[in-house]
Amino acid sequence: MTAAPALELAKRLIAHSSITPATGGVFDEMEAMLEPLGFEVTRFIAGDPPDGPVENLFAIRKGPAGSRHFAYAGHLDVVPPGQGWQTDPFVPEIRGDLLYGRGAVDMKGSIAAFVAALHDVPDDLGTISLIITGDEEGPARFGTVALMDLMAERDIIPDLCLVGEPTSVNRLGDMMKIGRRGSVNMWVTVNGTQGHVAYPQNADNPITKLGKILSEIDALQLDEGTDWFQPSNIEFTDLHVGNPAHNVIPAKAEGRLSIRFNDRHSGESLSAMVQEIVERHGGELKPIISGEPFLTPPGEFSDIVSGAIREITGVEPELSTSGGTSDARFLAKIMPVVEFGLCNATMHKLDEAVAVEDLEQLSRIFTLIVRQALR
Repeated sequence: MTAAPALELAKRLIAHSSITPATGGVFDEMEAMLEPLGFEVTRFIAGDPPDGPVENLFAIRKGPAGSRHFAYAGHLDVVPPGQGWQTDPFVPEIRGDLLYGRGAVDMKGSIAAFVAALHDVPDDLGTISLIITGDEEGPARFGTVALMDLMAERDIIPDLCLVGEPTSVNRLGDMMKIGRRGSVNMWVTVNGTQGHVAYPQNADNPITKLGKILSEIDALQLDEGTDWFQPSNIEFTDLHVGNPAHNVIPAKAEGRLSIRFNDRHSGESLSAMVQEIVERHGGELKPIISGEPFLTPPGEFSDIVSGAIREITGVEPELSTSGGTSDARFLAKIMPVVEFGLCNATMHKLDEAVAVEDLEQLSRIFTLIVRQALR
């Protein structure tokens, strides 16, 4: 069978308008790419509204009994393209040295590079699987988590997992992720008593209480960072009162904050810390933990990835835990995870684009990673 270059496979995936949550056509395309390579493909729908239904795909090509199992994880959904593209975001187009289209970087280009890489990996070297969701850019409740449930039902736990998110910054290979910070979002509500501003003794101003709460939270210094993580940070992201009158003390005030935290904390411990402050001032707190921090300590797996990057690009990658969250936060609960992929400069932007040369180099890097990992 003739190997399709990563560029051609990327075009095929980009051509499907797979705005999150992705379903249908883009998964048909993915299945059509994998079945000729000997993969057993399972597709299923998970979840109910409002965060579902979500389509997912798990593909596996089994190697000899007792051989190692290498997994690749990614997502076929993309964020909405927005207005102002030079061309149709779902009609892949090459201009100069770049391939344009929504998902070119995040992350259909990476998935295409991995599938292309599989053409150069013998099927008797070991077991390979792909963990592909249609909802990473959205709520992510019924995506990778549901795929992990399927794997648990089948007693499938890979030895290593590469997540193909765009981690490179200035050039392909300059950064890989060996961990991520955790994330928790919190909603603060303070109820008061409405009244006339000239008669404050007859009212209870919730804004004053909310101000004290936020000031005390802002004064917290969570930590100074660790060997592999930057300091945890608290950011206020919304304030809402909605009072249309200048002479009325409102009945309610609300605030929202987000904490990105390292492995000195957990979502539960931070929620408890903030809740004590909020309740002491008469407020209520609703925390939602998006993910816990994780770290895959430098060792065999990171050496395999960085070695492949050096061999193909000549670049020495930085091992980092920076940036936001990804579905690696789920997968890291059951197996060692490293993230590596394309340059992230244009992800989620208008005219998202990937260098054609980067696609081909990434595919070669993936081939080396899989071969080395399965040995």
